[in-house]
Amino acid sequence: MRTYHCFWLLFWAGQPHQSFLTPLSKRTSSFPEKEKVLVLSGNSRQDLHRSKRSWMWNQFFLLEEYTGTDYQYVGKLHSDQDKGDGSLKYILSGDGAGDLFIINENTGDIQATKRLDREEKPVYILRAQAINRRTGRPVEPESEFIIKIHDINDNEPMFTKDVYNASIPEMSDVGTFVVQVTATDADDPTYGNSAKVVYSILQGQPYFSVESETGIIKTALLNMDRENREQYQVVIQAKDMGGQMGGLSGTTTVNITLTDVNDNPPRFPQSTYQFRAPESTPLDSPVGRIKANDADVDENAEIEYSITEGDGYDMFGITTDKDTQEGIITVKKALDFESKNLYILKVEATNTHVDPRFLYLGPFKDSATVRIQVEDVDEPPMFSRPAYIMEVKEDVPLNSVIGTVTAQDPDAAKNPVKYSVDRHTDMDRVFNINSGNGSIFTSKPLDRETLLWHNITIIAAEINNPKQSSRVPVFIKVLDVNDNAPEFPMFYETFVCENAKAEQLIQTLSAVDKDDSYNGHQFSFSLAPEAASSSNFTLQDNRDNTAGIFTRKTRYNRHETSTYFLPVVISDNDYPIQSSTETVTIRVCACDHRGKMLSCNAEALIHPTGLSTGALIAILLCIIILLVTVVLFAALRRQRKKEPLIISKEDIRDNIVSYNDEGGGEEDTQAFDIGTLRNPEAIDDNKLRRDIVPETLFLPRRTAAARDNTDVRDFINQRLKENDTDPTAPPYDSLATYAYEGNGSVAESLSSLESVTTDGDQDYDYLSDWGPRFKKLADMYGSMDSDKDS
Repeated sequence: MRTYHCFWLLFWAGQPHQSFLTPLSKRTSSFPEKEKVLVLSGNSRQDLHRSKRSWMWNQFFLLEEYTGTDYQYVGKLHSDQDKGDGSLKYILSGDGAGDLFIINENTGDIQATKRLDREEKPVYILRAQAINRRTGRPVEPESEFIIKIHDINDNEPMFTKDVYNASIPEMSDVGTFVVQVTATDADDPTYGNSAKVVYSILQGQPYFSVESETGIIKTALLNMDRENREQYQVVIQAKDMGGQMGGLSGTTTVNITLTDVNDNPPRFPQSTYQFRAPESTPLDSPVGRIKANDADVDENAEIEYSITEGDGYDMFGITTDKDTQEGIITVKKALDFESKNLYILKVEATNTHVDPRFLYLGPFKDSATVRIQVEDVDEPPMFSRPAYIMEVKEDVPLNSVIGTVTAQDPDAAKNPVKYSVDRHTDMDRVFNINSGNGSIFTSKPLDRETLLWHNITIIAAEINNPKQSSRVPVFIKVLDVNDNAPEFPMFYETFVCENAKAEQLIQTLSAVDKDDSYNGHQFSFSLAPEAASSSNFTLQDNRDNTAGIFTRKTRYNRHETSTYFLPVVISDNDYPIQSSTETVTIRVCACDHRGKMLSCNAEALIHPTGLSTGALIAILLCIIILLVTVVLFAALRRQRKKEPLIISKEDIRDNIVSYNDEGGGEEDTQAFDIGTLRNPEAIDDNKLRRDIVPETLFLPRRTAAARDNTDVRDFINQRLKENDTDPTAPPYDSLATYAYEGNGSVAESLSSLESVTTDGDQDYDYLSDWGPRFKKLADMYGSMDSDKDS
C-alpha cells in the first residue's frame, strides 16, 4: 500500500486581518519517486488533496512599517511527518533568511525581526524545507513562497523640481498654457490611493490655475500687462490619497515671468525741442538729442527717427543711438549765420517692430517740433579754393610771380587779411608770398631734375585777430626745360681681341637724359672730331638711341697698345640742343679661336672667385692631422688599465669599511648561505667578483677545497690566508666570515654592539698585533680611547 505524506506551511499574518494568498506558478519537483502535496494556508486549514509531485508557489502580504515591540509573526511551517518528537528540523532560506526572517527550527514558526519598508524592497522570495535532524536528509521537497509587503501611505508626493521657471507673453488669452509640474509618490500605485496625487494652487490666484490631475498651469486672468507687473510667484500643492483628508502633501514654487510684446507706441515727453548750434559746427557733428519714451523693452522698444518736413530738411540729419534709443540730430551742410540763423524741423519717432495684433491701440509713432538757432561766431578767412595748383618753368628768373591765392573774412565786418608761407612746408625758402595781395613768387632757382613738385601751405589770417586763420595747400609743379645733356647710363669698358677682324662689333652703346621729353628722346652718336680720322675703331649710329663700336683694322697688338680711349659725342634733339662727350675704354686682350678672352696685359676683367689649389691642399692636410690626433688619443685611452669599482686614496686592503658587515648568526639566512660554511666543497669558484671591473687578463681563482677540514674556524683561517696572499682578492672576506655570529653560534659573538651596556672599558691594543690590514682599525679605536680619556 502506497503511503502519502503532506507538507504544510501555515502562515498567520502579523496584523489582525487575514493574509492574502495567491498561487503563482508551478515547477516540477526533483523528487519524482514520491508524491507529496505542499499546501500554504492562512488561519483556516485547507483540505489536503492528492497531486503529482510538484511545487506550489504562493504569496502572502505583510504590512510595512510595523511599529510593535515584538517580532512580527509571519506564519508557521509544518510537515505531516512531524510527530512532535523533535526529530524534524525546519530550515528557511532565501531573501533575508536568518537576518530579516527567522524560523524556529523545532516549531516552524517564522517571524520578521525588523521593520519592513516596501519602498526599499517590495517582495521577498523564501524557500522552506523540513529535514531529519538525525540524518540531515530532507523529508519533504523544498517549497518556495513569496512575501509581498503591503503598502501603507508613508511617503508624501515629491516634485521633480524644487523651483520651476516659466514665461508667457503678456496680454495672453485666458487658458494659455504656462508650464506643467509633476510630482511622484513612492507608495504603491497599484494598491489603494496612497500614490494617487491631486494638484491644487495655494498661491497665484486669480492670475493662474492648475489642473488637478495633470499639473498643467494656465492663465486665469485676461490682459495681464507686463508694464504693470512682470513677475508672479505661484505655489502648487500635490496631495496623495486623491486629495482626501489625511493624505500627505508636498509643494513647489513656480516663478512665472511675463515677456514683453509691442503693445505700447513711442511717445515724446514734450512737443517742442530747442537747440543752439554755432555756425562753425563741423559737418556730421551732433547738434542735440531727443528721445521718445516706449514702455516696452528690447526689440519692441526700438525706435527709428526721421525728419519729415521743415525748412532745414536738407541741412540736418537724424540717426538713432542703438544703446539709448535716442535721436541724434547732426549737421549735413555748413551753417552760415549771415545766410540763415533759424531752422524749424518736424521729427517723427516710429517703432521698427510692430505687432499687428495691437494696431487697434493706435498708431505706433509720434512726432515733435525741433527749433535750431544758429549762433554767429568770428570765422577765419576763407580761401576762394580748397586747394591751388600752379606751374612754373625750372629756368624762371628769381622773384618771378607764379600765381596768386585769395582769401576774405566771411563775417559782416570783412576784416582785412594778410598772407604768409608755412615754413614747415618750405624749409629751403624756395618760395615767398606778398602778404597783401597773396601773389607767390620764387626766391631760389628751381631744378626739375632735383624736385618735380613743391607742396607748400599758405596761411591767411585776420589782421585785427591773427588767431583767426586758415590754411590752404598749394601744389607747384616745376616744368622741364632742356638743360641737361645726354650721357652714358654706365661706364663702358670693353675689350678687343688681338686676332679680331675688321668691321667686327665689339660694343653697343646707349644713352640717358635727365630731362623730360614730351615726344620721347632722340639721341645721336658720333666720334669726337679729334678721333674721327685717326681712331682704330669706327662708330655707327643705329638711329634707335643706340650705337655700335666696330673694329677698323684686322689684328691688334697688346704689347704695342694695350688700351684705347674712344671719345663719343652724344646729342639730343630738343631745344636748345644739349650734347656731351663720353669716353669708352677698350682693352686689347688675347683670345681663343672662338673670341673668348684669355688674358690682357692689364688687370683681368674677370676675376675668379673660388679657392686656389694650394689653399684646398692646406685645408685637407689640416683635416687629416686632426683625424690622426683623435685616433691616437682613442687608442691610448683603450690601453689604459681598468680601474676597480672601489676607489680609495689609500691602500684598498686598509679600508675599514669592508669590515662593518656583520652577520646575523646562524639564524640569519638572508645575508649568507650557511651551507657554504658547513660544506666547503659546495663553493662555486667560478663566480665573478662584483666589487671590481671584470678583468679578462685574470682567470677565476681556483683554491683547493679543504676536504678533511671540518672545523669552521680552521676553514676561516685557511680562507683568510689565501686572500692575504692573493693580489686580486678584495680587502674583505667574500664568504662573510662573521656569519656565525648570533644566538647559538659556536664561535660566540664578535660584535661590539653590546659593549656599550657594560661598565668595563674594552682593550683594543691587540689590534696592533694583527698586521697592517687592521692598522686603521687600531688607530681609530686608539684615538677614540685617547679622546675619551682626555
